[in-house]
Amino acid sequence: MQTNLWPLSSASSASPAARLTAWQPQTWPVAAGWRTVVDRFFSGEAGVRLGGFVQQRLDAGAVVFPPQPLRALALTPLDEVRVVILGQDPYHGAGQAEGLAFSVAPGEKIPPSLRNIFKELQCDLGLPPAASGSLVRWSQQGVLLLNTSLTVEEGLPASHAHQGWEALTDAILQTVSQAERPLVFMLWGAHAQGKRALIESSPHRAQHLVQVANHPSPLSASRPPAPFLGCGHFSKANQFLVSQKVGPLVW
Repeated sequence: MQTNLWPLSSASSASPAARLTAWQPQTWPVAAGWRTVVDRFFSGEAGVRLGGFVQQRLDAGAVVFPPQPLRALALTPLDEVRVVILGQDPYHGAGQAEGLAFSVAPGEKIPPSLRNIFKELQCDLGLPPAASGSLVRWSQQGVLLLNTSLTVEEGLPASHAHQGWEALTDAILQTVSQAERPLVFMLWGAHAQGKRALIESSPHRAQHLVQVANHPSPLSASRPPAPFLGCGHFSKANQFLVSQKVGPLVW
């Protein structure tokens, strides 16, 4: 087990209901199709090591988000996935993370990257800015909002990166990309684009649409060579899905 533990955050404002209180992956619900890949991970060496790390941090008093690390898999069944959007790790502010990449819990202030996502939706599809930053409505339509690391400590971004979650989320991406139906992958930023090989290793890679752009963060959203703002990914995704007789998403 790794011993290079992060220091505890000085903040502890999250209520128990909005944080992870125990490492009990067997109690975390997942939708149809995901159980095999999830059980294989948690029973394997990487999953056991990750569980030991997270439980050790919890025992030390760390505040860990989100309360449901596998929520993306609970809301979006494997056989209903139409689009995959890949993020890095959950928001680290109290009350923000709700287990979906880029999404924040209802009532939370919309973070800068998500504001740019909504800005692009407005430019691309003419949609008015959303009042809520929760993207549950996307998940329920088949958009898998997956972070590569699924837990984080309060005030400490990337604090649980490289502790084992990546082995699970890589396996999820490989499983999704092996679907025989056409899918859309939106890879925003170098981190997400580094997972492209997992998609292209699929025997069905030729039927998928892989869209690449900078991360929607204000630091990179407008930069060349592939600015996020103006990328048109949402309309292109819908056009592709319609052409494949899958049906468009209500973004």
